[in-house]
Amino acid sequence: MKTGVAHEENFPVASWLCPPHLRPVIAAIYWFARTADDIADEGDAPAPQRLADLATYRQALVHAAHQPVGPHPRWPDVFAPLAQHIQAHGLPLNLLLDLLSAFEQDVHRTASGQFYAHHGKLLDYCRLSANPVGRLLLHLYGITDPELLAQSDAICTALQLINFWQDLSRDLPRQRHYLPLAELKAAGLTHADFAPGATPSENTQRAMEELIAHLLYQASDSMQKGSKLCRQVPGRAGWELRLVVQGGLRIADKARALQHRTWQHRPKLGVADVPLLLWRAWRMA
Repeated sequence: MKTGVAHEENFPVASWLCPPHLRPVIAAIYWFARTADDIADEGDAPAPQRLADLATYRQALVHAAHQPVGPHPRWPDVFAPLAQHIQAHGLPLNLLLDLLSAFEQDVHRTASGQFYAHHGKLLDYCRLSANPVGRLLLHLYGITDPELLAQSDAICTALQLINFWQDLSRDLPRQRHYLPLAELKAAGLTHADFAPGATPSENTQRAMEELIAHLLYQASDSMQKGSKLCRQVPGRAGWELRLVVQGGLRIADKARALQHRTWQHRPKLGVADVPLLLWRAWRMA
């Protein structure tokens, strides 16, 4: 759930496609996550201060869920509306706590320079950082079927992974390492090969390109597996989900056009992509 200073999102929030009666609660969830993200990732605070602030933020969430009386003095714009929506919509507290656990994990790993041992460990992180977003939205639509929840997890995990491989050129200079060690080793690579200013040989660069292509293929495959959910979510929300899926797949397309060298250039969506995304979303209906 990492983001840059510009707060660019691969998860659209409270868009015009979202049913109007759900926009306030979705906005409240968004600002809860956005504020936690800023605590974890923005500014110059040292890691111990970030973790202390996140611990206080966690306490404020639990208090808001169980004793929603008055706004929190430090984050009133976050917890006053969130407390109301937790009560009104029965938002699962465990999903909101999972998001905070992901932010805390990011702070720990960045401060200590830890790497993800293998792709499975990265999926464990996505279970905390991304999947709760989809499950919270499905909760608002009254969708509880385990198969549909699993499809939501597949989409959200795919979006998170695509975001990782999209943002290599931003994350690596900030010492944010998501490339898993086992996959690097299997390709004969190390994190140093992707470091800013590195001058890999032709063979090494080809291996780097193939690794990113493989990782994006895994993410796209997860997206395709989860895309069946789009037909089960009703009305405008279903169309928004179709655009989310197609937006993630389009980023993978653009990375392919860059020869998968996303450690050098960041692929991103623009206005020119909108007609294609709408057409692809329509074909999913």
